[in-house]
Amino acid sequence: MTNSDLQDRRSAAIPRGIATAYPKFAAKAENSEIWDVEGNRYVDFAGGIAVLNTGHRHPKVIEAVKRQLDAYTHTAFQILPYEPYVEVCERLAAMAPIDDAKAILFSTGAEAVENAIKIARAATGRPGVIAFTGGFHGRTSLTMALTGKVAPYKIKFGISPAGVYHVPFPAPQFDTTVEQSLKALDYLFRADIGPDNVAAIIIEPVQGEGGFHPAPADLLRELRAICDTHGILLIADEVQTGFARTGKMFGIEHSGIRPDLMTVAKSMAGGFPLSGVVGRAEVMDAAEPGGLGGTYAGSPVACAAALAVMDVIAEEKLVERANVIGDRVKKRLETISVRNDTVPIAAIRGPGAMVAFDIVAEGDGAAPDADATKRVCQAALDAGLVLLSCGVYGNTIRILNPLTISDAVLEEGLDMLEAALKAARPETRE
Repeated sequence: MTNSDLQDRRSAAIPRGIATAYPKFAAKAENSEIWDVEGNRYVDFAGGIAVLNTGHRHPKVIEAVKRQLDAYTHTAFQILPYEPYVEVCERLAAMAPIDDAKAILFSTGAEAVENAIKIARAATGRPGVIAFTGGFHGRTSLTMALTGKVAPYKIKFGISPAGVYHVPFPAPQFDTTVEQSLKALDYLFRADIGPDNVAAIIIEPVQGEGGFHPAPADLLRELRAICDTHGILLIADEVQTGFARTGKMFGIEHSGIRPDLMTVAKSMAGGFPLSGVVGRAEVMDAAEPGGLGGTYAGSPVACAAALAVMDVIAEEKLVERANVIGDRVKKRLETISVRNDTVPIAAIRGPGAMVAFDIVAEGDGAAPDADATKRVCQAALDAGLVLLSCGVYGNTIRILNPLTISDAVLEEGLDMLEAALKAARPETRE
């Protein structure tokens, strides 16, 4: 079977609404490497979109899952509960930067975000929710409304649910400051919804799909103060930033503030579908019995994987490893940025191993160059490196290699990235 054959079958059986970055079909994966059905090898700098902080098929995760498969695979926690669910929640509550916490489990990041909003509305008795431009929170109707990016997430899907508002996210690339963001929030309170009708403000500690822009610590501190003043709950969306990616267990820890609720998913279970909401006990207990849950939510197989992931992060010191990896990646990118034989890159950023940079046009204006970004990603794939782009302007390259990657494979991937940046420069292409 070839990639082309499978692509033909995919096109015939699957709607075009689900996009796939590359027409290469995976056959095998180990740690930070993937092989396709034709035997081609790739270094993985995408990590399944930030899902594989502990790498593909970590032995301890696979062993834990096999043990669980031999015991039972499903009962529905709402029917007959099981210890792995309880233990995952205990450990989440203990590690989260939230005092007196409880946790609940779901399957996907969007499901976690949607339930965090439900919990916030139940706890406050208020309808409104405030999010930020450029943020990504999911593809369900409510999380699509929270997402601060129209294309491609909102096109053709009609008017979003009421009660969701956006304020500008502060980032140098957007020419928006923290002061301007806070002024816009004040205008929103005065013009569209009073703070006494707002249940929650939700923010990613580092924007994911929006371009890997870290939320400034002074913004987060001001939001905490505003929420405290008005009885609003602050939700940290840690779906992409959680579980050691940023050089802290959770991205919000860089700011020193404590949210009321956190959403977690992605790298929580090493590739198995699991997500959760962690929050202050009095807030988490606001929903009535039966108001929360899901048939597959908190799968025992995924819970077993999550417990192993938490052990691996601690035993292999992946929080510390993220900082080492991030420093190496950023140093290499800084070296590349002063060369004149690659496409221009700028704004190297990100805490820990949540690193990104922008590809810009030649000249003083440094305008976003989405076309060059596509060329870089394709040249990288041709060389054997899986890369992802993102950002409001489609010109950001994000690096999400597993934190378990070896030094040798990391350097190999960076060599491929450098070669791709050179190959994508117009005068160097054939």
